Amino acid sequence: MILANPPAAGDLLISGSGLTTGIFARSVIYLLDCDEDGALGVVINQPSQLDMTQILPQWVHLMTPPQCIFQGGPVSPNGAICVARVQQPHEEPPGWRPVRGATGLLHLDTPVELVHGAYSDLRVFAGYAGWGPGQLESEIIRGDWVHALARESDVFGSDPATLWRRVLRRQNGTEALLSTMPDDESLN
Repeated sequence: MILANPPAAGDLLISGSGLTTGIFARSVIYLLDCDEDGALGVVINQPSQLDMTQILPQWVHLMTPPQCIFQGGPVSPNGAICVARVQQPHEEPPGWRPVRGATGLLHLDTPVELVHGAYSDLRVFAGYAGWGPGQLESEIIRGDWVHALARESDVFGSDPATLWRRVLRRQNGTEALLSTMPDDESLN
């Protein structure tokens, strides 16, 4: 089966009712790459307890609140990915690769002096989520993920704890109803 609206870089994946345990439970993923070779994204609603001042101290003052590292996914959890929004959408500062619109990836080896003032938002993720060719599409068809359009406020919002419900409420039909699912499903 082929999806009428296949996922693309810059889209969101919202965990469905079948993903109730582990890192993907009630997760929202921002897709960074999605093509015939597979897909890659970061979980954008799970702040970690990692101390940013110990790991990347020179970046803390540039981070969008909450100023912490987020759990990006189970693949390469010791690696870091920075998602950033450029201040001037028509410019491409050093170390930046666009994903969609003004949002893209910022290489963390970029000198902080070049980053300061070039970006309106920065968020760092430990690890990422990845899918092989056709795997993500199969999981969407199975109902594991709700595929949706992203807003910049989704990626850089200050209240990640409520993001899963807020994004689902914007959807139609059964996807919107999923947002009313209680935290403890046994109470349903």
